[in-house]
Amino acid sequence: MPPPKPALPVGIVYATAAAALFGASTPLSKLLLGSVDPWLLAALLYLGSGLGLSLWLLFASRFTGRASKEAPISRADLPWLAGAILFGGVIGPVLLMLGLTSTPAASASLLLNLEGVLTALLAWFVFQENFDSRIALGMAFITGGGLLLSWTGSSETGVPWGALGIAGACLAWGLDNNITRKASGGNPIQIAAAKGLVAGTVNLGLALLAGSHMAGIQTVMSAGVVGLVGYGISLTLFVLALRHLGTARTGAYFSLAPFAGAALSLVIFQEGFSIHFAIAAALMAIGVWLHLTERHEHEHTHEPLEHNHSHVHDDHHQHQHSPNDPPGEPHSHPHRHEPLTHCHEHFPDIHHRHEH
Repeated sequence: MPPPKPALPVGIVYATAAAALFGASTPLSKLLLGSVDPWLLAALLYLGSGLGLSLWLLFASRFTGRASKEAPISRADLPWLAGAILFGGVIGPVLLMLGLTSTPAASASLLLNLEGVLTALLAWFVFQENFDSRIALGMAFITGGGLLLSWTGSSETGVPWGALGIAGACLAWGLDNNITRKASGGNPIQIAAAKGLVAGTVNLGLALLAGSHMAGIQTVMSAGVVGLVGYGISLTLFVLALRHLGTARTGAYFSLAPFAGAALSLVIFQEGFSIHFAIAAALMAIGVWLHLTERHEHEHTHEPLEHNHSHVHDDHHQHQHSPNDPPGEPHSHPHRHEPLTHCHEHFPDIHHRHEH
């Protein structure tokens, strides 16, 4: 039998940390909006993410002299990564900006909560990830909290085409999240760097075509730092969470990002504590509790599988090594899983994508 799961599985730590960093980027970005166009700011945030992570990869490979413990992106991963970049880095941002041009801010904030819902629905009903009523109810509570945080009480309604544009962006990001899961065994920093560079370049070109003017160097540098932390590191952690939790559960924890942003806004902008915030926090707490207390255990069979990812020699990794395989653990190298039938608690991670 495998050893007992830790009190807080590492995938949950990755997902909640990703949500906290991304949520914090919202109020920090708001501080920059007075000196830069919103579309250009989006480009700078993405570019900060892509360039910062690319520089880290360069530094790690050339100056530390240590091989990465993560598996490089494989040729088989490239179509999935290309699809994720297309939907998340190109189509999503473009549809969002088109939608925002004709949709009131209040309506836009509410519509953006669709991303978590669509991510989960796609994972469950298109990509066949397992779930039960407890997980679905937890997702509903977390989403309800996010909707309440976004609600301003305004009775404005958006132009339908704008609303459809934002909903389309959320659908594109939902597809992005699910497709990224397919490549989540690869180096998460490489994945996040590629997505940041493409999304940043696309948004920069569109912003300049739309008439935006480049901001001052201090604003550019500040946006780059916020993008590196709030987008780059956050996305790296998100990919790691996908590897351990699956898409829907990762998306549920990541839906806590609006709460993290709202909490930081209370500190930065000295905004008053509202009843909406308290109720939203309670709803999200219930949803997180439902997920944290999930217990999914049954006898299951692992089919033969060959892949490459960072791993240690646990019950799922009992394989032989060649002289060229890297020493120490964790390490990464191509390895084969033989058929195995056993019973233990598990999430729909990269080794547990079996039918139920």
